Amino acid sequence: MIRVQDRFIKYVKIHSTSDPTNEVNPSSERERDIAKVLYDEMISLGMTGVTLSDNCYVYGFIEATKGYENAPKIGFIAHMDTSPDFSGENVDPIVHENYDGGDIVLKERTIKVSDFPHLTKLKGRTLITSDGTTLLGADDKAGIAEIMYVCDKIITENIPHGKIAVCFTPDEEVGMGADGFDVPFFGCDFAYTVDGGEAGEIESENFNAAEAVIEVNGFNVHPGSAKNTMINASLVAMEANAMLPSLDTPSHTEGREGFFHLCSIEGTVEHAKAEYIIRDHDEHAFAYRMYQMEHIVSILNAKYGEGTVTLSMREQYRNMVEKLRECPMAIEIANLAIKKASLTPRAFPIRGGTDGARLSFMGLPCPNLGTGGYAFHGPYEHISVEGMEKSVEIVLNIIEEVAKR
Repeated sequence: MIRVQDRFIKYVKIHSTSDPTNEVNPSSERERDIAKVLYDEMISLGMTGVTLSDNCYVYGFIEATKGYENAPKIGFIAHMDTSPDFSGENVDPIVHENYDGGDIVLKERTIKVSDFPHLTKLKGRTLITSDGTTLLGADDKAGIAEIMYVCDKIITENIPHGKIAVCFTPDEEVGMGADGFDVPFFGCDFAYTVDGGEAGEIESENFNAAEAVIEVNGFNVHPGSAKNTMINASLVAMEANAMLPSLDTPSHTEGREGFFHLCSIEGTVEHAKAEYIIRDHDEHAFAYRMYQMEHIVSILNAKYGEGTVTLSMREQYRNMVEKLRECPMAIEIANLAIKKASLTPRAFPIRGGTDGARLSFMGLPCPNLGTGGYAFHGPYEHISVEGMEKSVEIVLNIIEEVAKR
């Protein structure tokens, strides 16, 4: 079998960054390059029902071992795209064997222990980084490599199992990874996204999320005769922002604390626009945050005239814990699998979103598992081979545990 790290290194060299400006699956045609590679590999492993859909989803199945047909049907999911936040082209993975626990010097930058204190725990392991000029792509090509290695091992060693489904998705990094996912075709009782951080993590909570856009229509006259006449749209937009709780921002919150995040603001006297994301784990607090935005707009329109300020809001995703409560087996089995791998399960509320959240609301309960990686979305990204191997062990343990049900 091809080692998990060798699969990983092969995959990260394939440029597959998604495009946030294109609202179709796939958002970038280059995502098809890795999709075709995975499609061919799944065929060569002897998986059944291997499909590469028109919108770039790769599906494959491993039929249940005789006698295990009645076990729950489970799935494993990872995404093929890498973050557009930093270059994913011409990735040159560097293997650091027997890491000494100190700073890692790369081209143009250094991964410092002072910035990433967890590095001291990785001393003696084999680390993989980029050369520092690109991201590495462990998010989520580590998940792909781990799932593919597990499929290879299950088939090659004829490990007893129920029916297993696999899907590799496009465009997770631009919020569209579940857009074209065919839940009925996947046909699982529950699944796991393999797209988290440190091995042993299990994530079953995420933010409720919305985006909000405030636009201000000003009234522009000569500043020399503007008294009681001019409405400066940029100043009104600033006034709206000042009415939000000043400490409810990403830089002042952690854990399950929510926030308003001003992503961008632009404007003139005539017109201004401010774009926000709204986040909260608690559904009632989330609803109140959206009400606060509406209330601010109503106050400003009462002050400056109806229609001066407009607000558009759109829900993006919901907290999957609501749906996972209906499928406790998925969490129970993951916790057992992590403990069997001699790790302590670590449950974290995701301060972000995951395809698993949307899939859970589409009828596929789907918590998230760690992959062994750190510092995603930038040139400091790194992963340990040992962490990847532990993640593989956890997935195999899940399959073994499900086969007993």
